[in-house]
Amino acid sequence: MSKQKIILATSNPHKAIEIHDMLDGAYEVLTMADAGIDVEIIEDGATFEENALIKVRTIRPYVKDADAILMADDSGLCVDALDGAPGIFSARYAGENVTYADNNRKLLKALVGVPAGKRGAQFVCAVALIFPDGEKWTGRGIVEGRIAAALQGDGGFGYDPLFIAKESGRAYAQMSEAEKNAISHRARAMALAKEKMAEKLRIR
Repeated sequence: MSKQKIILATSNPHKAIEIHDMLDGAYEVLTMADAGIDVEIIEDGATFEENALIKVRTIRPYVKDADAILMADDSGLCVDALDGAPGIFSARYAGENVTYADNNRKLLKALVGVPAGKRGAQFVCAVALIFPDGEKWTGRGIVEGRIAAALQGDGGFGYDPLFIAKESGRAYAQMSEAEKNAISHRARAMALAKEKMAEKLRIR
C-alpha cells in the first residue's frame, strides 16, 4: 500500500526531508518542484497562520493529485521587549535580501541596554493543512526562551545563535540538529499536524 502524499508549499528540499523525519516517515513528502508546481507565493498575511494558509491556498489550483494533503508552515522569532517583533518579518527584519548576520546584528542593536530578565522571546511555527475534502486546519508550536547578549554556538541558521531555549539553557546553535529538532517550534507544530492527520485519516 502506497503512503499518503503530502505536498509542501516550499521549494526547499531540506525542509521536506526534515518534515518527513518529524512525521516518522509515515508519509511521502514532496516539494512544489517534486509535484511540478511553479508559482510565486506572496506572503502578505498579518499572522503566521495567515501566511501558512496563503501558501497552501496558492498551490492548491496547481496540484494534480486530488488525494494529496497540502501543507505549509510559517515561522519566526517574537521578542517580548520589541512587542513581538520581528515576528512574521523575521526573515527580512534588516531589509530585503539580507543575510542571517544582518538580522542578528539588528536584533542585538535593538536590545542594547535591555537586561537579561527582560529579554524573553518565543520561536513560533504555524502549520497549515488542506485535506483532499477541502478541510483547512492550522496549528501552532511555540518554544519559550530568551535572547542572548552575544552570538553563541556555530550550528543552525537564522537566529539560532541568539535564541536560548528555556528548557535546555543553550542556544539553538549550540545543539545538534537532532537535539534541536526534538524541542523545536517546528517539531511541536508538526506533532499537532501529525495528530490531526492521524485523526482525519485514521492512521495510528
